Order: sequence, then C-alpha cells, then structure tokens
Amino acid sequence: MTGPRHAFSAYCRYVGASMRGQLQYRASTAMLALGHLAATATEFLAIWALFERFGTLQGWALAEIALLYGMTNVAFAIAEAFGRGFDVFDEMVRTGEFDRVLLRPLGTALQVGATHLQLLRAGRLVQGAVVLVWAVRALALDWGAAEVTLLAAAIAAGSCIFVGLFVLQATLAFWTVESLEIVNTVTYGGVETTQYPLPIYDRWLRRLFIVAIPLACATYYPALALLGRADPLGAPGWLAWIAPAVGPIFLLASLRIWRVGVRHYRSTGS
Repeated sequence: MTGPRHAFSAYCRYVGASMRGQLQYRASTAMLALGHLAATATEFLAIWALFERFGTLQGWALAEIALLYGMTNVAFAIAEAFGRGFDVFDEMVRTGEFDRVLLRPLGTALQVGATHLQLLRAGRLVQGAVVLVWAVRALALDWGAAEVTLLAAAIAAGSCIFVGLFVLQATLAFWTVESLEIVNTVTYGGVETTQYPLPIYDRWLRRLFIVAIPLACATYYPALALLGRADPLGAPGWLAWIAPAVGPIFLLASLRIWRVGVRHYRSTGS
C-alpha cells in the first residue's frame, strides 16, 4: 500500500522518531528552544527601538508592523521545523545517504522533509505568536470569521512558500553543493524583508517578492485587508483575499522541480 494514507502514516512515524530522539535530552532541547526565543526576541526589540526613535514608518505604526512581523515569523517557524531536512539536504548528497532514501518505497520529498523536525524552532514560533497576539490586541481590530480565516490562510501560505524555498535549495544540491548559501540570502532575507511594508522597497525588490518569490502574497497583501488599509501601490482590495492561494501553488511547483532534480541525480558512489 503506497497511497496517501500510507504516506501520511509513514510521515507521522518519521516525525515521531525525530521528536523522541530530541526528547531524550529534554533539558538540552528546552534550552535550545529558549535560546532561539531569546535570539528572535532581540530582532523585535530592534524594531521597537526603531519606532521609539522615529514613531512611524511611512505611516505604519509599531502595532501594524508587529502584525506583519508575527505573521512572517510564525509562518517561517512552522516551515523551518517541518522543512529542515531540505535545508541540510546537501549533506545527504555528499555522504551518499540519499541513495538509501531512493531504495525505500516512499516519496523522496516526504522522507527528506520528515527526517529533521526540530523542536527548538518552537522558540521562534512562540515569540512570533506572542508578537502577533499583542499586535491584534493593540490594534483593537473588529475581526469576524472571514478575517480570522484570512490570517490562518496567510500563515499557511507563508509556510508553504518558505518550505518551497527550502525544497529549491535542496534541489540545487543535485548539481552543486558549494553555492547553496546564495539561496539562504533569499530565504532568511525574505523573513527580514517581509517584516516591513512593501512600499518602502525599490521597485525591483517589490517585484521579486510579489512574482518570483511571492512572500508578499502571504504577508503584505493579507495584512492590508486585516488592517483595512488600501494599497498605496494600487493593488485592488480583492487581491488580498485570494493572494494566499499562491502559497500552495508555489510549493507544488517547487516539488515538481525537485522531481526533475531527483531524475538527474547521480550517486556519489560512497
């Protein structure tokens, strides 16, 4: 049996094994998570200091930026936890470990993605969620079911896009393992970029994060709808409500490119 139910069951077993392995050293895992929380908290403190000095950023208040920040970091924490296997995939290629993955009757993407679930990423998740909750309360927004659904969809879309970027980075390892850091500038740089409103950037950078790496569709445009803001760049209001659909599309496209890489894989012979 190799259907979706079997694949999901196998994925859960992989994740369970990874979690049990980390929880054998609970104090270490907890300290790593707390350290991750503290490190990411300093990022928001830097943003707070910026607004303490200047007040607003092109008309955006601190609480509005905090909404963007929380959406981005919760989405990235989820993607980093579940997509970490792709982030370290080049090591599997170098050591020949990927050969064993190919011998198993399961999808290669499923196996790679499930092998390195990291509980320490809970630190960023908690910190991002705290900032997000604070932003919603500080803004005193009158949200209904539609807005809550949009927020959840935007976070899910952001996670899909970040996982898709990890997949694309891993796919490069089928041809080279020496220049993968250039993808990190897009992935981790995307986290930093999408914490701020899109209009503050140059046109070429805006186009990059709308079209090529559509993180703006998972953060900026949904945030405009949640805040009741019009887009100063002229995008129609309805775009915010359909923009999160780009996330799963981007992930599926990344997985198709991954399959091309798998077909071109040549064993290291090690």
